[in-house]
Formats: sequence, C-alpha cells, structure tokens
Amino acid sequence: MSRISEEQVKHVAHLARLAVSEEEVKMFTEQLDAIIGFAEELNELDTDNVEPTTHVLDLKNVLREDVVKDSVSREEALKNAPDQKDGQFKVPNVLE
Repeated sequence: MSRISEEQVKHVAHLARLAVSEEEVKMFTEQLDAIIGFAEELNELDTDNVEPTTHVLDLKNVLREDVVKDSVSREEALKNAPDQKDGQFKVPNVLE
C-alpha cells in the first residue's frame, strides 16, 4: 500500500513551482513513500517515560557583563578607509 500518491507528488511539485516529468513523479513517489515508511517506524518506539525536549543538550545563554568602554574615534576608524567624505566611509553606488 502506497502512503503517497502520484497526484500528491504532482500537487506538491506544482505548489513548489517545479516542473517534473512522469518518470520523476514515479521516482519521487517511491522515494517519499520509503521516507514516510521510515518515519512511521518511530511510532513503534515506547516514549511513555521520555520527557519532551526542544534540544538534545541543555543550553544556556552565556553573556558577558555589559561594561562601558571607550570606543574607536571617528578619525581612527576612517584612517585606513580608501575613500571618505564628511567623516563617513564613501562607497560606490549600489542603486541606480
């Protein structure tokens, strides 16, 4: 019994704006059916005592302390700029 039909494959291809041949439709139908079969095997696992997780590792945000420091002066930031104008970096136009 196939878990996915050729019409469903064609429908998804249409939604994704993909042009697929009849040969590709048959191939994708077989491949997707196999993928769904593998995913259905997970239903056989006993997960009653398994807590839901969003990530396999405990994650913590490691943040540095927010300390005010002196920043680079405008002159220091612009000293190696290939081109500058009015205290700012001058770059080529990217819009016409």
